[in-house]
Amino acid sequence: MEDKQSIVKEIISMVIYIAAVFGICFLIITFVGQRTRVSGSSMEPMLHDGDNLIVDKISYRFREPQRFDIIIFPYQYEEDTFYIKRIIGMPGETVWINNSGEIYINGVLMKEHYGLETIAYPGLASTPITLGKDEYFVLGDNRNNSTDSRFDVVGPISRDEIVGRAWMRIFPFNQIGMIKHQ
Repeated sequence: MEDKQSIVKEIISMVIYIAAVFGICFLIITFVGQRTRVSGSSMEPMLHDGDNLIVDKISYRFREPQRFDIIIFPYQYEEDTFYIKRIIGMPGETVWINNSGEIYINGVLMKEHYGLETIAYPGLASTPITLGKDEYFVLGDNRNNSTDSRFDVVGPISRDEIVGRAWMRIFPFNQIGMIKHQ
């Protein structure tokens, strides 16, 4: 009889342990981080097609996104598809891209080293765009091969659309490491 009770206790203990592990994993995936895969070349040379990343979903609960953060947000026309882009324009700022492909923020030429090529198509930003109090203007680093805030399909990103920021590359294994934002 004692053996039966100890086996039952052990089974209950194991079930509780497994449920706790699944619960903790669920909480981490839902509120702390998630894995995502880069598809395409819009963020080259920083991120490449096939890179696997961990997205930090918690830090923006305690602070606002910053200029040059690499963020993840949903593609509105396909479920479970996300964009990964770099924040260029902040809430309340005016973004303009001139015919020479230079980016101006509030009338001042932006100094940055992420876009390695001259922007050939300024799109929506060919005329000044003033962002709302919770809107961000995002671009891919591979400026001429990126669908980003210059296009109607993306446009400015609202704060509540941001899932999180790219935190760490976990694959390919020879490039494991933290993602540099600044």
